[in-house]
Amino acid sequence: MKNKKINGYLLAGIIITAFLLLLTVYGAIHTPYSPTAYTGMKFEAPSAAHLFGTDKLGRDIFSRVLKGMGTTLSVALITVIIGAVVGTAVGAVTGYFGGLVDDTLMRINDALTAFPSILMALLVISLLGPERKSSLILALGIVFIPSFARVTRTAFASLRDVNYITSARLMGAGNGRILLLHLLPNTGRVLLPALTIGFNNAVLAEASMSFLRITPLETSLGYMLSEAQGMLATAPWYALSTGLVIALLVFGVGLIGEGLQQRNKEA
Repeated sequence: MKNKKINGYLLAGIIITAFLLLLTVYGAIHTPYSPTAYTGMKFEAPSAAHLFGTDKLGRDIFSRVLKGMGTTLSVALITVIIGAVVGTAVGAVTGYFGGLVDDTLMRINDALTAFPSILMALLVISLLGPERKSSLILALGIVFIPSFARVTRTAFASLRDVNYITSARLMGAGNGRILLLHLLPNTGRVLLPALTIGFNNAVLAEASMSFLRITPLETSLGYMLSEAQGMLATAPWYALSTGLVIALLVFGVGLIGEGLQQRNKEA
């Protein structure tokens, strides 16, 4: 029996992502200082007292980054869940049944895909009100539905006529049982890498929206990066620390996605 080769991409991605998640959990429970309190002199360089230094108001940047990670991750996670659940349901139905159902739902899906995603998000946010965090989550969730629908449709369409599905039908299994118990578990190879890509896109989309201050999420990494833009000459550590966290998060999850794709090819 051959030993399985260690997947370096997957291992590195899990380590980086797990480290950032632990920091996020730590930040949700405790921060060295209040993220909004004036705890030191303004523009203090990184030190033992302030690991990432302080900003123009004397706020501890490390504490703000810890809170910002929680905000960005929660928005990205819920966004991906909305997009994945709705998109997978649409893709499963269209891929399995085909015909008129497929034509109707996929034309709607194509229309959503053709509409610029940023404009779609801005439209939803303007209708629901930019002052609410839920507006941003719902807007980005809608934007991510078409991509998940298309990936799932392809996977379900390729499996609907294989032997074990035909056997399940002959044994009297209903469509719901076939979709949930036979097809869905066998599409994990496609869906898991798609989830990592979707999560990274959600992180970047949330950071972009917050950077542009479309939504008032002041503890978001994107919002803090926008703040740091005006302090590059006096406090470059603010932009470096915030940008590094975003980059590491996207890099770590991206490595997990690459590792999953490599494992699928080797299976």
